[in-house]
Amino acid sequence: MRYELTKELETGNATIDREHRELFNAVNQLLDSCSKGQGRASMEPAVQFLLQYVDHHFANEERLQQSKKYPGMAAHKAFHGAYKKELRDIVTAIPANGPSMGDLGKLNKHIAVLLNHIRVEDKKLSAYLKQA
Repeated sequence: MRYELTKELETGNATIDREHRELFNAVNQLLDSCSKGQGRASMEPAVQFLLQYVDHHFANEERLQQSKKYPGMAAHKAFHGAYKKELRDIVTAIPANGPSMGDLGKLNKHIAVLLNHIRVEDKKLSAYLKQA
């Protein structure tokens, strides 16, 4: 299954939508690598991208929410904080000699949480932004 930022998922904010596309592209690259049996080798670049992505992207979303006085901002920000902590916990647990299949599975599951967040919570944000 490939991920695509459809019109339905767009927020209408060029920066946020571009960043979501970057996330989907990175996830699709990791999934492609996994389907070719190269998931372990692709995990390090994917992890580095995700660590940088969540810090940068979540900060952008939070600034946008604050500027538009988004009523769901507190819950959205709480999700962001918990997500970043869990991601760092997953990354920290990866052994120095390389990821196991279990590590890759945990990362994939955590990415799925973020993709679901985009589909549900960011969609709510999008609807609000279109009205604001």
